[in-house]
Amino acid sequence: MPRSTLPASGYLIAPNPAAPGLTRAVTGTDHNGQAQTINVVEERPLTIFLNAQEIVTAMTIGDYPEYLALGFLRNQGMLQDGETVLRVDYDDDLETVVVRTDGQTTYEDKLRKKTRTSGCAVGTVFGDMMEGLEGVQLPGSQVKTSDLYALAHLITLTPSLYLEAGAIHGTVLCEGAQPLVYMEDVGRHNAVDKIAGWMLSENISAEGKLLYTTGRLTSEMVIKTALMGIPVLASRSGFTAWGVEIAQQVGLTLIGRMRGQRFICLSGEERLVRDADPAAVPAESPKHRRKGAPE
Repeated sequence: MPRSTLPASGYLIAPNPAAPGLTRAVTGTDHNGQAQTINVVEERPLTIFLNAQEIVTAMTIGDYPEYLALGFLRNQGMLQDGETVLRVDYDDDLETVVVRTDGQTTYEDKLRKKTRTSGCAVGTVFGDMMEGLEGVQLPGSQVKTSDLYALAHLITLTPSLYLEAGAIHGTVLCEGAQPLVYMEDVGRHNAVDKIAGWMLSENISAEGKLLYTTGRLTSEMVIKTALMGIPVLASRSGFTAWGVEIAQQVGLTLIGRMRGQRFICLSGEERLVRDADPAAVPAESPKHRRKGAPE
């Protein structure tokens, strides 16, 4: 992605916490019995169709429904390489998205087998979760630790729904030290599907990209990242054992617990270029934390 194409903010897509319909003001009482009004994240259903077949109803915050639908179908293997998407139709009143292709797809086989995942807001994976990983060849591109530190600093200070209201996950597509597309949703699987949909829609290559997530590094997150062809997945949060095992099998670089000077890499260490002295990296600022959260 040429740097000259980036807007002044540095992001191609960034969160807009002030966008209408994403949060609602709710009044309650605090620990002292005082009235407090806070913003809470909205949830709404979105039903995804592939041609005439209803596939799934997801709970989402409602932004970028077309990208969510495209990314979900792509990450579930219902849209294969070479299939032509004719158009994507979103109906706000009916809360539906219809993805229309130029031919028959494989969704019937996928619908016969569902696996509930560990994703927040209950993710659903159709078919064999490991399907397609056997042939995955991830790029061998390197990642500088100086870029990791820069990304962690930039992303966690970016105005977001998380900082405004909490109860939400973010996923960011990055290149080098530059965050490109920052998506949020109530489930981390939705956030990564939105990025997958954007990449598919805009024909963006995974070469040289890194995916950063605020959520746990679970098997589902590793599988989706690998199937998207992205070689590096990083997070502020921790790991699951199966997520680590799959990352090691497919050769994905998996980095977690990124806070301040610290991180740990449990897979794909060979991609790391340790060009930054951790002792010279500033400690994490309290400004990284959500408004009203304890210090």
